Amino acid sequence: MHKTSMKILKLVMANFLTVLLLIEVVACGFNFGADGLNMNYYFMSCPFVEPVVKNIVNNALQDDPTLAAGLIRMHFHDCFIEGCDGSVLIESTKDNTAEKDSPGNLSLRGFEVIDAIKEVLEKRCPGVVSCADIVALAARDAVFFSGGPLYDIPKGRKDGRRSKIEDTINLPFPTFNASQLISAFGRRGLTAQEMVALSGAHTLGVTSCASFKNRLSQVDPTLDSEFAKTLSKTCSSGDKAVQPFDATKNDFDNVYYNGLLRKNGVLTSDQTLFTSPQTRNIVYAYAMNQAMFFYDFQQAMVKMGLIDVKEGPKGEVRLNCREIN
Repeated sequence: MHKTSMKILKLVMANFLTVLLLIEVVACGFNFGADGLNMNYYFMSCPFVEPVVKNIVNNALQDDPTLAAGLIRMHFHDCFIEGCDGSVLIESTKDNTAEKDSPGNLSLRGFEVIDAIKEVLEKRCPGVVSCADIVALAARDAVFFSGGPLYDIPKGRKDGRRSKIEDTINLPFPTFNASQLISAFGRRGLTAQEMVALSGAHTLGVTSCASFKNRLSQVDPTLDSEFAKTLSKTCSSGDKAVQPFDATKNDFDNVYYNGLLRKNGVLTSDQTLFTSPQTRNIVYAYAMNQAMFFYDFQQAMVKMGLIDVKEGPKGEVRLNCREIN
């Protein structure tokens, strides 16, 4: 065979093998038809999931920036009970009191944002996108639109079929000390460092007097005396009066950690992160280095978002996020 013809044949064969390899890589990467989470889970079935979520979350936060804290907290409270399965969205019925009506969840906000996203996606690709994925994506976008880090998360969670108030006993309490927090997060497979990073979500939002008034009934050596006066003034308006976690309540930054250095943590579970030798150095590092906090936070959020996820027949895709199919 002529040398030129041989070269052409070799090129054709090489390109053919390259194409086959690409097909194999793409098929594995996109995980077509298989259970399990991956970044491109909706690539073929509902390719506009992410733009829809981003647009609705962005519009919601422009109207009300305080919703960012609510959406992030919703994702936390969902994952810590029954795993990241959207069970926190389910409404109570006459036969069952759901997670949503637990005292620890009564302050959750942003359910209407999840509903709005679900409504649009059901029209475009019915029965495809789970409520659990919507909660995880909405929390991620709330972080970004508040000035935090941008990161991707695996998708493909299914929605759980159980939501019971008694399960919420496993939520961390605002009165927990560092050891109790480490234990609570550890039961969900998260390290002490990841716990401190995730606690940084308190850089957004507010909390009620009922959650921190325990620190005011007697002298708390871990509470700055001037800041104690601020908290007392807040509580003078009653248990439902709210106090920002830090001075930039709608901005995702590391101001929260700097507050802990000055004994300005609002909750016992906030200030204990700096007073405890187990976690003090982590707090100090995040207070000094916002980029480090951002990186560790996004890594911890991705890991938390994989807690006890429901896959394949273990769950469902709810048509209405507020009720089981």
